[in-house]
Amino acid sequence: MQATPLSDAPRAAGRALTRGDYKTLTLAALGGALEFYDFIIFVFFAPVIGQLFFPPSIPDWLRQLQTFGIFAAGYLARPLGGIVMAHFGDLLGRKRMFTLSVLLMSVPTLLMGLLPTYASIGLMAPVLLLAFRVMQGAAVGGEVPGAWVFVSEHVPGRHIGYACGTLTAGLTAGILLGSLIATGINKTFAPAEVADFAWRLPFLLGGIFGLCSVYLRRWLHETPVFAELQKRKSLAAEIPLKAVLRDHGRAVIISMLLTWMLSAAIVVVILMTPTLLQKQFHIAPATVLVANCAATLCLTIGCVLAGALAGRIGAGKTIFVGGVALAVSYWLMFQQIALDASALLPWYALTGFFVGVIGAIPFVMVKSFPPAVRFSGISFSYNVAYAVFGGLTPIVVSLMMKSSPMAPAIYVGALCAVGALTTLFIKKTP
Repeated sequence: MQATPLSDAPRAAGRALTRGDYKTLTLAALGGALEFYDFIIFVFFAPVIGQLFFPPSIPDWLRQLQTFGIFAAGYLARPLGGIVMAHFGDLLGRKRMFTLSVLLMSVPTLLMGLLPTYASIGLMAPVLLLAFRVMQGAAVGGEVPGAWVFVSEHVPGRHIGYACGTLTAGLTAGILLGSLIATGINKTFAPAEVADFAWRLPFLLGGIFGLCSVYLRRWLHETPVFAELQKRKSLAAEIPLKAVLRDHGRAVIISMLLTWMLSAAIVVVILMTPTLLQKQFHIAPATVLVANCAATLCLTIGCVLAGALAGRIGAGKTIFVGGVALAVSYWLMFQQIALDASALLPWYALTGFFVGVIGAIPFVMVKSFPPAVRFSGISFSYNVAYAVFGGLTPIVVSLMMKSSPMAPAIYVGALCAVGALTTLFIKKTP
């Protein structure tokens, strides 16, 4: 049985955003930023964590492998956590799962900051660290699609693009916050102090902020769309994911392909590029970090703009033009830096701005699935695709670099082309 095709009619599609709408967007974006911060802060302190949570006798390469293995476990847990939380989000309500995801993230983050090291409790230290990381992955798997659904079902129809773009900007701001706090910790404390106690501070801070977000989300209300589904008894009559896979295969494929483009933009341009620039062009780490912060800041601005444009001129046009601009700017950035490394900051900032095209992608996903199975449809498509493509991207790019120093730009350009072609098949759900 196909999910009841209830539209987003409970909202007045043409009205302006109200104070309540802005409050919802602010709280959702703030919680998303803090949750993403909690999820990625681990990677900034991976070397210290590797030294403290694994036997000192093992080789450095094995310690590093095990540390990043625990980091990767968070990504592997995303699909399962996201699918489970989306299932109940479609049946019990968006708000409950939206609040649960923050709680499920903040508690293990706080506990990581309090966790005894290998010197104190032996093998239980990495085991507990792994367990907490899996909990974080499950939480972020429910937070991202849940947040997109939550804000899109609160605002008027013509502002859905802006809402999704603003929420995505909040998520990317969490990456910037993690980078800034990690930089501050390493500049304030000596390496010995960081290894002794200071590495714990970002985790404790993230856990406390996360618990504050749980409290603040108490003031949010269930979405009008879900409330109407309950009122009309139009909730999914079967397992929501079953209906998604049977009746909305086209939407799933389109969402997965666009998520592939999104993961390439974030993983390669924002997360991998700083390391690649240092190795390939021998640029000082401090210089690269400043440029990366500028790029991430411009990314948050680009997300809001792309989301707003998607709502006004259409997501297809926005993603097509933005994808081409991203591919061209990233290619030119590598070309220009090879000639003059001082050009890094403006080119990286411009490229980061065009990465903001990803702010239009959740708009497509929201419009692709009917309300009764929307949470499950987005969560399955996004989390599975991100886990697969996001996990394979660093490996693929690394292998490609053996043949060409322009491999990162070639990969991003190829995925931007995939995203642009995918827009030709977008079909909105009435």
